Amino acid sequence: MSEIEIRPARFDSPEAQRLIRAALTDLAQRYGGSGDDTPVDAAEFVPPAGEFLVAYLGGEPVGCGGWRSHGDVGDTAELKRMYTSPAARGRGVARSVLAAVERSAREHGRRRLLLECGDQQPEAIAMYASAGYEQIPNFGFYRDAPGCVSFGRTL
Repeated sequence: MSEIEIRPARFDSPEAQRLIRAALTDLAQRYGGSGDDTPVDAAEFVPPAGEFLVAYLGGEPVGCGGWRSHGDVGDTAELKRMYTSPAARGRGVARSVLAAVERSAREHGRRRLLLECGDQQPEAIAMYASAGYEQIPNFGFYRDAPGCVSFGRTL
């Protein structure tokens, strides 16, 4: 098995955008529509306000995820655009990206990480729960949408 390599990437880079489009396609298949209409700006993922990461296996981009600042206090981050390509699933990519995102957020002074998920993503929900995330009151763009599930974790 190839070693997973995780590197920072611009949110609007071609590799990141390919993975993000794949993530949105996956979400659209699960939920309909565009997959996720949450407003996202590439500038939100530029340190120190956030960071975007891409995971590689054998030199090929296979996963991604990032964090952006959340709220006015400056100690909370929101996890966005977590995704692993189907061919790389089950190889630890998502857990590696999640750990790297948490580390990056912590290094930039964030003490808490929040995320929105949906009830049609049981594999993601299971991973977040096993990584120590606890369900919290819904927040964000989909807070009132049926099936929205939000999680948080102290870093």
